[in-house]
Amino acid sequence: MSGLFDLTGRVALVTGGASGIGTGICEVLTEAGATVVIADRDKAGARKQIDAGAAADFVAVDLSDEASIVAACAEAVVRHGAPWLLVNNAGLQHREMLVDGTAAHWQRINDVNARAPFLMIREVAQAMIAKGEGGRIVNCASCGLVGQFVQGLAAYMASKGALAALTTSAAFELAEQAITVNTVLPGGVGTPGAIGAAGPPPIGPGNRTPPLGHCTPRDVGSAVLYFATPMARLVTNQVIAVDGGFTVT
Repeated sequence: MSGLFDLTGRVALVTGGASGIGTGICEVLTEAGATVVIADRDKAGARKQIDAGAAADFVAVDLSDEASIVAACAEAVVRHGAPWLLVNNAGLQHREMLVDGTAAHWQRINDVNARAPFLMIREVAQAMIAKGEGGRIVNCASCGLVGQFVQGLAAYMASKGALAALTTSAAFELAEQAITVNTVLPGGVGTPGAIGAAGPPPIGPGNRTPPLGHCTPRDVGSAVLYFATPMARLVTNQVIAVDGGFTVT
């Protein structure tokens, strides 16, 4: 692979890398030479990724539990050193109609989709700063933020909006440490998590086929790769929508 996209010698920590979009992210980063560490609760899925050569290691984490996040980040650093790249990819997208919404559903979604990335950034950024070589953070939000809507995602969309706002704040605070923070907005991807999400039917414009077709996990991984490479060394607080042209139709 061209040196412009070469991550040889770099460590990438990917949440939710054991399945769904995370698999494509791990594959692309590994092909670019990165040592990919999956942070997930799905040990079996992570093992499949490792056996397939798409990841190097696995650390168990419960993203709804602060102590588990702190321990997982520390374990990854002990094993592989401070990550060059953190990808906050994991997320829940169970649906609940707004007028039937519960505080418990809201809390669960926001704990995993917004609170966990904050904690991951806090822990990994400390390691990056201590190493003194800068780093990259990529947050995976949603193309729902730019119009790819379906019903029942009030909690989900709020969590992803919070994640996008977190990108801006983190990019500002970490710039002096040469750590960039950016956002990828995945469009509709037919992952097990999306297909098996609980709740009412996903009715809305987000169901239509974009002019270039639905994106794949590897398409999202390619956007993540760009932000992680030397090509993007001066790019921070920016957004790439991987939506197959949905927003222009």
